[in-house]
Formats: sequence, C-alpha cells, structure tokens
Amino acid sequence: MQLSLSASRHLKPLVLIAPFFLWGTAMVAMKGVIPHTTPLFMAGMRIVPAGVLILMFAAIMGRPQPKGWAAWLWISLFALVNGALFQGFLSEGLVRTGAGLGSVMIDSQPLAVALMSSWLFQETIGLWGWLGLALGVMGISCIGLPDQWILGIASNFTSLSQYEQGSSPTSISSLLDSLFQSGECLMLLAALSMAVGTVMIRFVCRHADPVSATGWHMIIGGLPLWGISSVVETGQWENIIASEWVALGYATVFGSAIAYGLFFYFASSGSLTSLSSLTFLTPVFALIFGNLLLNEVLSPLQWAGVGLTLVSIYLINQRDTLARKNQQVVVAQKATTQKLGALESSGEKLKPVTVSVRKSEPEVLS
Repeated sequence: MQLSLSASRHLKPLVLIAPFFLWGTAMVAMKGVIPHTTPLFMAGMRIVPAGVLILMFAAIMGRPQPKGWAAWLWISLFALVNGALFQGFLSEGLVRTGAGLGSVMIDSQPLAVALMSSWLFQETIGLWGWLGLALGVMGISCIGLPDQWILGIASNFTSLSQYEQGSSPTSISSLLDSLFQSGECLMLLAALSMAVGTVMIRFVCRHADPVSATGWHMIIGGLPLWGISSVVETGQWENIIASEWVALGYATVFGSAIAYGLFFYFASSGSLTSLSSLTFLTPVFALIFGNLLLNEVLSPLQWAGVGLTLVSIYLINQRDTLARKNQQVVVAQKATTQKLGALESSGEKLKPVTVSVRKSEPEVLS
C-alpha cells in the first residue's frame, strides 16, 4: 500500500507525527547516556542496529532489495551524507554545545529543505509558507535558547547603551562570541547534512525501495563511525549501566529504526517542505517529556515557543489552502470593483436625446 503526504488526510495523525515524537523522546532518553559514552560510538550504536532491524522488516514485508550500480551508488552517497556525516556531526556537536542550542540549530533544517525543494522540485512555498518557517525558527529559538539570551537580544534592539564597552554581558558581541564557539558549527553542519539527506531520498527512490534503502544507508553510514571510534576513542561502553543500555535501546529501536524508516518513507513522495516542517515538533516533544519525566520546568518563553511552533506547522501545511482563499478574496474584490466601474462608465456613455420643438409663429417672424 502506497503512503504519501498527499494522502495524509486519510492517515491517522499519530502516524505522520510519529517520527518527530520518537526523535523528541529519544533525546530525553539519551540525556543520561551521553556523559557515560563516546560520541562516535553512540552515533554508530544508534544507526547500525537500527539499519539491521529495518532490513529484517523489509525482508518480512517482501520489499525489494537494491539492484544495479546506480542504486548502490545513490545509497552510498545517502549513507555518507545522512548516515556518517549527519550522525557524526550531531554526536560531536552535542558534546560540545548545550542541548537547547543544539536542538535549535539541528531543527532549523526545514529552511534548507524548503530552499532546495523549491529549486529542485519546484515546490511552491509562498507567503504563508515562508511566514510559517520564520515562526517555526522563532518558536524553537524560544524553546531551546536560554531566556536571558532572548531577553538580552531584545534589550539590545531597544537600548543603544548596550553597545558600549563594558556594558551588560548580554551584549550582541558577547552573544555572538558565545554562539560561534566550538560545537555550534558542527550542529549547523549536521542540520545541513540532514536537509541534503531529506532531499536526496527522492533521487535514491528512483533506483531503490525507500525502506530497504533506509536500512542499508544506516548500516553503510554507521560502520565507519564505529571504525573511527575504535581508533580515536576509548571507554565507549565500560561506564554504561543497565538502565542506560535500556535508554540506548529505546533510542536505537524507536528513535532510529522506526522514526527514520517512517520519515524517509513519507519523504519519498509528497511535499518535502510540509514533512520537514514537522521537525519543529521534535523539540516540543523533548520539552514536554523532559518536563513530565525529568521534572524540567518550562518558562513562559518556552510555552510561547510551543505556541509559535504549532502555528508555524499549521501555516506551512495549509499554505496552499490559505493562498487559494486569499486569491478568491482578491478575485472577488476585483470582480466587484469591475462591476461598479462598468456601472459608472455606462452612465457616462448615455447619448443625449434631441427633441425637436416646433417654433411659434412670432419667433419665426422676428
């Protein structure tokens, strides 16, 4: 049975948002594991076993395996970009940057997906789509960035005194210095890698089944991470306790195998911009379940970010409908204006009627 975003209205909403729910909850599960392992080993652990599980599922469901050099070439490129580079940059970036800032950077990739989809596949984004993307970035910024950062940036736009040397530590220069410290660049590279991988699945699916290709790309992309980890890292698993292995297993099975399988299955057809916009939900789920399971307190700005994120997703996914409604209103207004103009012009074009009046005899004689 073929599933696509164009037919998503016939699917249960939970199925469509499942990858982003699983990614968000997997991030919560991984929080306690990261300090007790190494980044490249963790990256490989998340995708290699997951790839094996996806291939087992593909075999049970009778999905075709890749055939021909073109299929394996595209899968290998897909593995390099979305497997090795994305997971490697992500894991190394998480170690070097805060979880909130990392989440904002990695989940900003719908912007890159929208630009590439508009260029490669002529997807229409329009005013409502760009507005939704902008609100989405604002929303995840409110969720992930510290409150003092946002308030500091706002105060810098309203007070020139903040630019003076020795002013508040939340000046723009200090914010930029801290923003571009080691780790942030890696997270941006990870976001770009995921965006390229999301677009690349369209080309991969021209030569291979999306489910099988997803499984193979995770194995091919994850093995080099384990290889590099064996050379440059030590103590990969010695400090991981039983509960953390369970959390790692959840991140592997649910946060990778199921989540990536569904995501790239949906990405093989339909609107990439609409699907990618749902990535904005990932930090929302991470925030909510961090509050429920880890007793993390949500600030008013974070709640505002949740609201902005939900509005942005609505605008992006309903951009075509909103554009049609707006166009219908404009057309109706133009039609009304034209009718009024026609009535006014018709009044001006009335020709005067000449009535001949017979003159009286005195007037004739005079």
